[in-house]
Amino acid sequence: MMMQKNKWLQRALLTSVLMMAGHASAAVVTSIRPLGFIASAIADGVTSTEVLLPDGASPHDFALRPSDIQRLREAELVVWVGPDLEAFLAKPLTQVAANKQLSIAELASVQPLLMKGDDDDEHEHSANESGHDHHHGEYNMHVWLSPEVAKVTAIAIHDRLLELMPQKKDKLDANLRQFEDQLAQTDKNLVKMLTPVQGRGYFVFHDAYGYFEKHFGLSPLGHFTVNPEIQPGAQRLHQIRTQLVEQKAVCVFAEPQFRPAVINAVAKGTKVRSGTLDPLGSGIALGKDSYGDFLTALSNQYVSCLK
Repeated sequence: MMMQKNKWLQRALLTSVLMMAGHASAAVVTSIRPLGFIASAIADGVTSTEVLLPDGASPHDFALRPSDIQRLREAELVVWVGPDLEAFLAKPLTQVAANKQLSIAELASVQPLLMKGDDDDEHEHSANESGHDHHHGEYNMHVWLSPEVAKVTAIAIHDRLLELMPQKKDKLDANLRQFEDQLAQTDKNLVKMLTPVQGRGYFVFHDAYGYFEKHFGLSPLGHFTVNPEIQPGAQRLHQIRTQLVEQKAVCVFAEPQFRPAVINAVAKGTKVRSGTLDPLGSGIALGKDSYGDFLTALSNQYVSCLK
C-alpha cells in the first residue's frame, strides 16, 4: 500500500514539475522555419518562438512525435499555413483553442493574395485513393515566399498576441513597425539585385516559388514536380530536357532536402548550370532580421546561378 502511495506521489510530483517546465517554455510555435522568422520578429522581447519542423524535413510529409504534440498544447500561439500544406497538423490542432492558433492561408486578408496552384501535369502521378492530390489544393500554399503575405502574417500575429497579452502592447506595436520598415527596405534592395536576371529562363525542382517569382518578375520556365515526394514522369523529363537542349534555360535549381539524381541526369551534356534554392531558410537563426535575411539569401541563390 505504502509503495503504491509513493508511486502515486512521485507521479503527481513529476506531473506538476512537467507542467511548470511546460509553462516556462510556452512560446509561439510555428510549423515551418520561415513562419518562425516572421513570428520571432513580432514576438521579440515578448515571448520566445520555436519551430516544429527540424531543418531538412519537408512540410509535405512530416510526422509529429508525442513531444511535438505536447509543445502544440502548451504553446501560447500556433502559427501554420493551413491543412493544404501541413496536413499532419490538422488533427492535433483540434485539441488547441481557436484563439491560440492562426492559419495563414485562411486569413481573410490573405485570400485575395493566393495564387492558383499548378497541378496540370501531376494529376496522374499523385492522385490518392480519393482521386485528388492531397498535398496541393486549388492554391499554391508556399505563401511565406510572398512579401505581401509576410506583411499580412506579421500583422495577424501582432493582433493575436495583443489579444493574448494586452500588457505588451507597446513592445508588440514597435516590433510590427520595425518589421514593416525592414521588409520595405529589403524589398527595395532585392528589386535592385534581381532586376538584372529577370529575363533569364530556369527550371526549379518543385512548384514552390510562384509568389517570390511573381513579386520580383523572374522568368521560370517550369518545374519538375508539384509534389516533391513524387519523381517526375518520363514524358515530363523529356519535355524539360528538350527545353534545356534548346538553351532556353540558364539554370536548373535543386533544393537542400531534395537533390534528385534526375536533375543531374536531365542537365547532363547541356550548358545549363545547376544551383540550389532553399525555400525554408534552413540554417538561418530566428530573430528580428531573419525574414529579411531569408529573402536575401534566396535572392542570392537565384542570382549566383542566373547571372
